[in-house]
Amino acid sequence: MVRLVWPVRPLPDGRGEVWRWRLARLSELSAARAGLRARLCGVGRPPGGDDPSSEQLILAFDELASNALRHGARPVVATVVAGSGGWLLDVSDRAPHSMPAPTCDRDPAHGGMGLQLVARLSVAHGWYVDEDRKHVWACLPTEVDDREPAIA
Repeated sequence: MVRLVWPVRPLPDGRGEVWRWRLARLSELSAARAGLRARLCGVGRPPGGDDPSSEQLILAFDELASNALRHGARPVVATVVAGSGGWLLDVSDRAPHSMPAPTCDRDPAHGGMGLQLVARLSVAHGWYVDEDRKHVWACLPTEVDDREPAIA
């Protein structure tokens, strides 16, 4: 099985409104997504599928948080920084020795494609360890280009 590298990079300087969720169980993720959607509406983003950038942020939030809950150590902390240049998503867990491991040769029907998806949606992504926590992060734009994505 071939694995792609999720780059080791420090978290970018994030300035803006900070939203945070502490997650102990996978069953809490649905309420966290709903909370993120409500906060997006609160800052003027259209509800539902009317805003592609908000939907991509929610998808990335779900993928990174569910990965941390499934493969990391709890508690998981999911943080979104709403800045003027885009969204900074940081998800941390207590498994600092377990690096993110995207797969590239798996049949998508078997899952495991979340990190690749987040990498394609983001303008930058990476991970780092801070004391006893692993942080996996992605920067997503607030505006989505309507052109077809380039094939990597």
